[in-house]
Amino acid sequence: MASTSTQRVPLRERRPSVGAPLVDIQGGVAPAGVSRPKHKRTLTGFGPGEIKNVEASIPEPQRKAWLEHQTSGFKDKDGFESEVVRHVETTLARSMYNCDEQAAYSACSLAFRDRLILEWNRTQQRQTFADSKRVYYLSLEFLMGRALDNAMLNIGQKDVAKAGLAELGFRIEDVIEQEHDAALGNGGLGRLAACFLDSLASLNYSAWGYGLRYRYGIFKQEIIDGYQVEVPDYWLDFNPWEFPRHDVTVDIQFYGHVTKRTDDNGKTLATWEGGEIVKAVAYDVPIPGYATPSTNNLRLWSSKAASGEFDFQKFNSGDYENSVADQQRAETISAVLYPNDNLDRGKELRLKQQYFWVAASLYDIVRRFKKSRRAWKEFPDQVAIQLNDTHPTLAVVELQRILVDLEGLDWEEAWNIVTNTFGYTNHTVLPEALEKWSVPLFQHLLPRHLQLIYDINLFFLQSVERKFPKDREMLARVSIIEESQPKMVRMAHLAIVGSHKVNGVAELHSDLIKTTIFKDFVEVFGPDKFTNVTNGITPRRWLHQANPRLSELISSKTGSQNFLKDLTELAKIEHYKDDKGFRKEWAEIKYANKVRLAKHIKKTTGVDVNPSALFDVQVKRIHEYKRQQMNIFGVIHRYLTLKSLSPEERKKFQPRVSIFGGKAAPGYWMAKQIIHLINAVGAVVNNDKDIGDRLKVIFLEDYNVSKAEMIIPASDLSEHISTAGTEASGTSNMKFVLNGGLIIGTCDGANIEITREIGEQNIFLFGNLAEDVEDIRHNHTYGSYTVDPDLTKVFEAIEKGTFGEPNDFMGMISAVRDHGDFYLVSDDFHSYIETQELVDKAYRDQEGWITKSIESVARMGFFSSDRCINEYAEGIWNIEPLSVKDQ
Repeated sequence: MASTSTQRVPLRERRPSVGAPLVDIQGGVAPAGVSRPKHKRTLTGFGPGEIKNVEASIPEPQRKAWLEHQTSGFKDKDGFESEVVRHVETTLARSMYNCDEQAAYSACSLAFRDRLILEWNRTQQRQTFADSKRVYYLSLEFLMGRALDNAMLNIGQKDVAKAGLAELGFRIEDVIEQEHDAALGNGGLGRLAACFLDSLASLNYSAWGYGLRYRYGIFKQEIIDGYQVEVPDYWLDFNPWEFPRHDVTVDIQFYGHVTKRTDDNGKTLATWEGGEIVKAVAYDVPIPGYATPSTNNLRLWSSKAASGEFDFQKFNSGDYENSVADQQRAETISAVLYPNDNLDRGKELRLKQQYFWVAASLYDIVRRFKKSRRAWKEFPDQVAIQLNDTHPTLAVVELQRILVDLEGLDWEEAWNIVTNTFGYTNHTVLPEALEKWSVPLFQHLLPRHLQLIYDINLFFLQSVERKFPKDREMLARVSIIEESQPKMVRMAHLAIVGSHKVNGVAELHSDLIKTTIFKDFVEVFGPDKFTNVTNGITPRRWLHQANPRLSELISSKTGSQNFLKDLTELAKIEHYKDDKGFRKEWAEIKYANKVRLAKHIKKTTGVDVNPSALFDVQVKRIHEYKRQQMNIFGVIHRYLTLKSLSPEERKKFQPRVSIFGGKAAPGYWMAKQIIHLINAVGAVVNNDKDIGDRLKVIFLEDYNVSKAEMIIPASDLSEHISTAGTEASGTSNMKFVLNGGLIIGTCDGANIEITREIGEQNIFLFGNLAEDVEDIRHNHTYGSYTVDPDLTKVFEAIEKGTFGEPNDFMGMISAVRDHGDFYLVSDDFHSYIETQELVDKAYRDQEGWITKSIESVARMGFFSSDRCINEYAEGIWNIEPLSVKDQ
């Protein structure tokens, strides 16, 4: 007799259908107990084909529930306040009674982050569905600055946040001030990368940045007794802008050995074995575009021990220190930007850093490409990798290793893919600044990569020899391996050989690299491989965010804020340069910015400065070629001149505040000596009652992006005085001019193009030209050489102890007087002093100065990073923006 109970059918799960139609299915469509195709949720990394299949496999009730409860960010003041209060009470576990400004910053950031995440996810999905070519920007530095203010402005909700925070009892300025600058860079290289990420997102290009997540940055600079002291920069205490991707990890190999064997087809196969494994963990940072939903990704890698954080066996046996040794050794890789490489261990750590970062990034890029199931020959059609300077050059070798050793491609086929994938941006014309690593270090740390470098070099030199059969010296000059003691790997040569395009970053720079350091490569590859993309800056941060009142004034005359997306619209304000009301407001904005900086100077240094004085600013990385030493020698000359005048004559002298800022590399002794001299001069001048407000000397410690946003809008004059032919481009010059400051500078880097755009009458140029520098240096060594008389007086004042112990500063004096004056400080000093006198005269005519200021800003349309990115996209990357109309 049959049982009356319902018989259970065994559960059977169907595999997802490749093309399951998206329809509403009602009623029974299968025997009881047989499920619909099951959607298995997974971690990141769907390819375009997979994501469509997954979408098709999601049952309609699930889809409906997700869509019904899909979150959306705040849209108005009330919504913003609700989000802030929710985060204060639930995320931070605080209340109305103990919510301070730091908590308000945290909650406000989280509210904006929630909005960013939604657009970020949609952007990544849109880019995956489109399956178009992506750009990957590899930079060891990303000097991002504060993220909250940038997110507010790019999303277009700063006014909403300001009103909402006010109702909750906070000033938006105080809340923004709580954020610590992301310590992911040091100078212009990192800030350029940050501007480029902003432009890539704002212009809707599919792009990712790849860098390292430094726990302590380069360092936090403190000035103690006039000396630079480096302390760790603890910036990661609370960082709401990053997302740990603990599911995205890569094992990175170091050391070990290589074994070779021959397969059945006679092909030699290499295997890299043994050594040490370090785990790379991904952290993602959303990069919002301005006035667009596009939100791109910056992926930063952090290092961890592959064996875990803790060795329990060692701990239990009482070996407590070594129980965490593996983790400590691994974490040093991503601890500090530019570890001091004066020691061999420092050099090894730097090379380790570079390989760790590029190997993890290449693994990620290749993984993403393989999901498309395309043929390898299509790799350059889907992937463009830009090398920001030589730091990521090992990516060239790593991609060749992946294609040859892991994917089994023939050597020449793989190399063709590699060279069509990479572009290389050079940032220096100084031969000593081009990276080199010793062959023994490579052999020890990356044995397989050294073999591949030798293979690449042989392949390249054979092609050179075929082209120049009798020129053995040419082979030595272009070789990737320098035949020195010990042998060295020339990373710039490797980058050139491994890339399809090499670009300089200003017209003069691009011409110089083709006629000096890379002259032979132009002969080998032809001039078409080398191009120029003059640097630019993002007006969103460097005008709209840094100088909101000026941005508002400009938009009132241009009719909109479109100039923030098309900087050439600034030209419209030139029509108002004679408008009295416009000029008055222009001057008032500059004065208000100077008052704000004066308050900061008083708060941080204790020195009172007069906002009516001329603010003369040089803020940048401290380096002899940037010639901060010439600036401070000029300040001493000015001080000595003032001291020689009667009190009545001094009153006729233009008051000036000389403001310095910037970090010296920990191992760069001369740069540290320059900082010490600046502070020593300040200690004397600022306390000299005879001088009073006629001259002040200020060094602002720990210069970073957020300080730049305060300093740059307050500048009357900025100094870009590098020895001609040494500065590749410079971008701070562009930032200062965009904010209405004038420039004193040499004919170097982008100063030349700025002069062409704004007019010679609006810039103060001085000094020798790049084409004369080598002859002058030769004359210093082999001809007659005398130090400029005015500079001699400066040296005498230092040597007699006017500014403290003379021996503390003798290195700077000896470099000029006894060791050839490589950076032409003496040769340019007279011209520099004369030009400073012209500055004083021009500043006294305030009406004329305001005209120069307005004209300069109006003519800065060329120097937008948006223009740069479009040039890279068209001339190097071959990519198109991705439409967002359907979003």
